[in-house]
Amino acid sequence: MKRLSLLFLPLLISFTLFAQESVVDYVNPNIGGIGHMLQPTRPLVHLPNSMMRISKEPKGYQNQKIEHFPFSIVSHRKGTIGKFMISQKAISNNPKDWESDYDHDLEEAKPYCYSVLLEDSDIEMQVTASEHVSFSKFSFTDKAPATLYLQTRNIGEFNISVKDNVIKGFDMITAVDGLDLIHPVKVYFAGKFDQKLSTYGTFDSKQINAKNKSISGEEVGTYLSFDNTAKDLHLKIAVSYLSTDEAENHLNSEIPNWNFNEISEKHKQIWNKALSKIKIKGGSQDQKIVFYTALYRCYERMVNISENGKYFSNYDQKIHHDEGVDFFVDDWVWDTYRATHPLMLIIDPENQSKKINSYVKMYEQGGWMPSFPLFTGDHTCMNGNHAASIITDAYFKGLHGFDIEKAFEGLKKNELEATMLPWKNGPATELDSFYHDNGFFPALKIGEKEWVKEVHHWEKRQAVALTLGHSYDDWCIAQLAKDLDKKDDYKLFSEKSNNYKNHFDSEIGFMAPKSADGEWIRPFDPKLSGGLGGRAYFAENNSWTYTWDIQHDVAGLITLMGGNENFNTKLDQLFVEPFGIPKWDYWDIFPDATGLTGQFVMGNEPSLHIPYLYNYSGAPWKTQKRIRYLMDVWFTNSPFGICGDEDGGGLSAFYVFSAMGFYPVTPGIPEYNIGSPIFEEITIDLGNNKKLEITAKNCSDKNKYIQSASLNGKELKGPYFKHADIINGAKLVLEMSDRPNKTWGTNPKFVPYSMSKD
Repeated sequence: MKRLSLLFLPLLISFTLFAQESVVDYVNPNIGGIGHMLQPTRPLVHLPNSMMRISKEPKGYQNQKIEHFPFSIVSHRKGTIGKFMISQKAISNNPKDWESDYDHDLEEAKPYCYSVLLEDSDIEMQVTASEHVSFSKFSFTDKAPATLYLQTRNIGEFNISVKDNVIKGFDMITAVDGLDLIHPVKVYFAGKFDQKLSTYGTFDSKQINAKNKSISGEEVGTYLSFDNTAKDLHLKIAVSYLSTDEAENHLNSEIPNWNFNEISEKHKQIWNKALSKIKIKGGSQDQKIVFYTALYRCYERMVNISENGKYFSNYDQKIHHDEGVDFFVDDWVWDTYRATHPLMLIIDPENQSKKINSYVKMYEQGGWMPSFPLFTGDHTCMNGNHAASIITDAYFKGLHGFDIEKAFEGLKKNELEATMLPWKNGPATELDSFYHDNGFFPALKIGEKEWVKEVHHWEKRQAVALTLGHSYDDWCIAQLAKDLDKKDDYKLFSEKSNNYKNHFDSEIGFMAPKSADGEWIRPFDPKLSGGLGGRAYFAENNSWTYTWDIQHDVAGLITLMGGNENFNTKLDQLFVEPFGIPKWDYWDIFPDATGLTGQFVMGNEPSLHIPYLYNYSGAPWKTQKRIRYLMDVWFTNSPFGICGDEDGGGLSAFYVFSAMGFYPVTPGIPEYNIGSPIFEEITIDLGNNKKLEITAKNCSDKNKYIQSASLNGKELKGPYFKHADIINGAKLVLEMSDRPNKTWGTNPKFVPYSMSKD
């Protein structure tokens, strides 16, 4: 028996280690902490899709100091409420006196816990977060008294209950991204600490009020001092959009004790379960870290704001019962419709259904289908009616837990009655009427001054981008109309989905702007025209990017360009086309064009589907080559590891899909394009004991090319597969090699969907 035990002991240890694998510890939230030109990422501590989100301030990996921590971050990159910090310096009402140096070498960032040494006072701080509560632990080296500071960012109030060790109050959100809100929002909070106070008070920018228990006004705060620093100090802060009482309920129900390690471990297991929806084998350690970090970021949006069956909606400024269906907000759908929503539909369909149900509720409450549904209301950033995409995609992939008739009503109303102008709410303008009558959005002629007052002074008309984006949205709505037997709507929106063709200038071979008289704008440079961000004609990018932005009809674009050979030649050129001017001058015009590979912009979402377009034009091996290159170069395990604005899963979902070997080029069509996986084995938990297993035989850094493919034992003749063929469980097998197979997937009979070939 002893010999048998010794024989099987290594196997037992190996099995135990495998069983205890914690994929969440692959996550490195500091990836992308140094922004390429624009916004860096945050090392957010939160639970999947939770309302409580916390990270050090100021954001950015290169900052040398921590000024404070917010009570919560109500919008992914913007919009924090409250702030708190601890110090062992003399009591002060100046926030500059509370801040502390820190060292990344003495920092640990995980999705479930952030720890850091606050060097100025030699205090070790740890923080974890439940759905609505942050929980901090402070450990002291110096046994001198310590002071906690809590302050509102805007107009708010504090009330201290010394007897109960509780603080309550609210902070008011009055603006987002510098825009004043029509309806400001109160965010309530409650805090609790586990030591007896030695002294306390309130403060504002003018004075400190010792022993004062209440204060209200702008940027007001409270200080709480403790003498007993021989033991750890713990602090809980809960937020609520309903009331201070509800915030206090969260304190007691979500974190009922003061055992930090126990609570942190609980949150770790929640994250591990969420991230384990996808298991991978093979690849390098860095590739696994990048993969699971990207997957973690896909759980930032949308945010569940239901609180014990109720939620506050700023779409009608009322408290609602959620009727058993959680209410979600905070979605930058211009980014997330492309890959984030399709990914979550696969791995988290229950919540995806709730998110879409929330879109319908927001339409019912506010009168318009939202395009940028923040907690504070529809912010209408960017352009497009891309709720049409996420709803159509879910519907045709079998997700029906929402009112499709009401959803269609809202999408149709937006498309025909709302303005298309970016950063603008409200009814259609004369420019929208022109679009509906003529099939293209008119641009200003060179030197012509803007006369339409609704046009945003900085975002401009974005004329070509609007037409292209709405052509795709109209195609989505047409598909719904067809399935819902709305014949007139199907005819109308099908015709409008062809409007993209009105912007293709065959003389230059690019999508280009037209003036109201139907004439092409001249002069026009596909690289440089359009002013800052190209916004007179496009949005953040130039025509080299937007010419390919025809997700619903790639075959139609190929026809416009003169066939596969011309299409592939131009697509090849995209990745090598020079700037034409010095790079610093180019970025002066296009600061959002990050992750540049020729004129291809890896760091901006309208480019995400472009490398897959070779699958439509008889050269899928080029897609395989490009995808591998782009992942290797632009997505790395470093503070520079995300090459653009990571809009809560916008870029990360591209990496998750592409690393697994497939991608949803056209949300709304229940199929996926095949690329080139970087892992040997991928297992996706589809729920109900069903799995999608992907095996990439002989996969390696060099072996990036697909030689053959089979799905459930049947040969795949085209570089794509259907959602219906995988969602009930499937096995995809790819044979990989270091040489391209230039015949696999090239049969023109087996090409991914395009409207023109429907």
